[in-house]
This record gives sequence, C-alpha cells and structure tokens, in this order.
Amino acid sequence: MTVLAVPGSKSVTARALFLAAAAEGETVLRRPLLSDDTDGFAEGLTRLGYAVDRSASADAWRITGRPAGPAAGSAEIHCRDAATAARFLPALAAAGHGVYRFDASAQMRRRPVAPLTQALRSLGVDLTHDEAEGHLPLTVRADGVKGGAIDLDASLSSQFLTALLLTGPLTAEGLRIRVTGIVSVPYVEITLAMMRRFGAQVTRDGDVFEVAPGGYRATDYAVEPDASTASYFFAAAALTGRTATVPGLGTDALQGDLRFVEVLRAMGADVTIGADATTVTGTGRLRGLTVAMRDISDTMPTLAAIAPFADGPVRIEDVYNTRVKECDRLEACAANLRAQGIRVETGRDWIEIHPGAPAPVEIACHRDHRIAMSFAVAALRTPGTTFDDPGCVKKTFPEFHEFFAGVREEWGV
Repeated sequence: MTVLAVPGSKSVTARALFLAAAAEGETVLRRPLLSDDTDGFAEGLTRLGYAVDRSASADAWRITGRPAGPAAGSAEIHCRDAATAARFLPALAAAGHGVYRFDASAQMRRRPVAPLTQALRSLGVDLTHDEAEGHLPLTVRADGVKGGAIDLDASLSSQFLTALLLTGPLTAEGLRIRVTGIVSVPYVEITLAMMRRFGAQVTRDGDVFEVAPGGYRATDYAVEPDASTASYFFAAAALTGRTATVPGLGTDALQGDLRFVEVLRAMGADVTIGADATTVTGTGRLRGLTVAMRDISDTMPTLAAIAPFADGPVRIEDVYNTRVKECDRLEACAANLRAQGIRVETGRDWIEIHPGAPAPVEIACHRDHRIAMSFAVAALRTPGTTFDDPGCVKKTFPEFHEFFAGVREEWGV
C-alpha cells in the first residue's frame, strides 16, 4: 500500500483566501496549496492592499482581513491562468471603494466571465470590459454593493455563483440569488460550508440561495488535500493493480470530486472510504460503463485517459462545461486518444471511448494541467508517451512529475 500526501485543495485554498481577506481579524490557513493559481490569487490580494504573510511557513499563511474592502484605492491585478482569481477577486473588490483593473493570460482571457459581470452590474456595480465584452480585461469602479435579488445563469461554471455567494455577507442588504442551469454542485457545497465556518449565514432552497449581511469572522482553517489531484493516483492504482491511500480525504471531505472513486468502483476497483482516508486497489480489471459527470467534471479527463484499458466502451455524459475550461477538454481528450489510435466519438456534451491499445505519442497538453496529469496516468500502461508542455502542471501541482515518478518507482511500473 502506498500512502500519498497529496497537496492541498486548489478550490478550498482560493475560497479560504477570499474569506480570510474579507473577515474581521487574522486568519491562519494550514497546509494551503502553493501553485501558480494560488500564488496568483495571493498576489492579487496583496496588490489590492490586503496583508498576506507567507514568509514564516509554507504550511501556515496568515491573512489580516479588511471587511471594508481593499486598502488600495487603485490597483492592477494580473490573474495569470487562474479562473478563481479572475472570477472571485473582482467581486471582492466591488464590495470596497476604488478603481481596480483585472487582466489575465491569453488563455484566461478566452474564458467567459459574462454571467458574473452581468450579475454584478444588475447589483449596481460600475464595471466595464476593456476589450471583448464578457471577458477579461475588466475594470471595476467600486463603491460598495447594496445587495438585493438577482438571477444567475450558472450553466458554464459554478464559480460565478461562488463569487456572488462569497460577496453576499459584504453587501449592505444581503443577496437572494435564483440560479438556472447550475453545474458542479459539489463545488457550491464547498462554498456554503466554508462560508458558514467563517461565520456567515447562508441558506439554500432548491435553486434559490439567500445570504445575510454581516461579514465574516477570522478563523484557523486547515485545507484538506485536493480530491481532483488525488483522482490521478486513484486512477493509477486502478489501472495497474496497485493500492493508493490518500489521508485527509474521508467521509467528511468537502470536495465532491472524491466521488470519482465511486466511478472506479463501478469499473471494478476495490474502494474504501474511511473517516480520515480513502483507499483504491486495482483488481486487474476495468469494466466499461456509462456515467454522467456533470458534478465531477474536473475528473472527466482522468477517466477519459484510462478508458481505452476498460473491457468495454466508456461513455461520459453531461460534461458540456468541460469545453470552456483551460481548453476544450472534451475535444482535447478525443484528439489525443485518436492520435493514440483509439476509436472515439463525441457530441455536444459527451464522449465515448472504445477499448484499444494506445500507441505512445506526444500528448498535446493545450497548456492544461489536467490533460497532462491525466495522460501521465495512462502512460503507466503506454511506455514512451511524451508531453508537449509538461510544465503546465504548475497551475495546481508544480512537483507532479517528480512526485508521480516516485510513485511509479515504488510500484515498479
């Protein structure tokens, strides 16, 4: 059995940084993820004038909150490739007072922010898109947010809803958000649980979320391991007949992506979810299946990459939102699998992958960390596989290749 100390959750770290910045007092974040995305988020907070101290320990960041909003009267924030920074930070800044411009990489500029910015405008926020409407760069001329009732289309990303929910306690009157087309519901559940941990009052009744005003309280917060990152090691165990245990992810885990192990269980792996850890053991067989992954779509590439080794077709459905991630992940997976000689069909929101023996090729990563890490797992059974951009993993797991090589050596594969 291999026990794996997986880095902290990107999703939890980003939310915790927002909450800590908005809270009254000093928050300590334990075992946060240090990656390009979270570094960019922390740097954005610093540029906005929040006190973020990461000097004492990589395992304990200290953030002094400012419930009144950014200390800086104006700032230029570069969000890099980070969707969390590009979507959460403008909402945080809107609750303060000043002029703040947000830009990002060419990759992030292509990704949509329109549902969020339309919602902020409906709340009275003075916001302009400096180039293409609905995309970064954008400028927020902040003068606080009164609050009120809004409608939100969350069919492309749950991050738009999360940004508004997080901002709700900072408004004068609170928020009532009616949502349509929500995807990745488990990520919204993470948001709600963390908001409550920081003292907010938030309720959900079906598609309606209500957030009371009143701000946040600082706390000492431990970041759990990243369940999306853990999926690569769980998949590797299922693929190779080995055993992988990830401590810190158990029955009380916040992250819905832990449900990926249930997909592996349905394919034939042995899975144990305990109070404080999850273990996956490969049984020498992967069964084909049809599975809807709308709520755990970040793990879609993981399944797609290992799907050719199943004994029947693997059909993944209801994953349209993967087309507007760092790349069009559905088509990126399909193209790489076809380059490996695998028969693949795709539709608007589905992909079907047939059994086969993938040939070793250079994987086109499209600057997407999840494509690189997913096909690295499949490469355990396809020696000679290479990657055109292995360094793109810095977004969430800069040491992935070294870490994964250590696991391969321990397993002898």
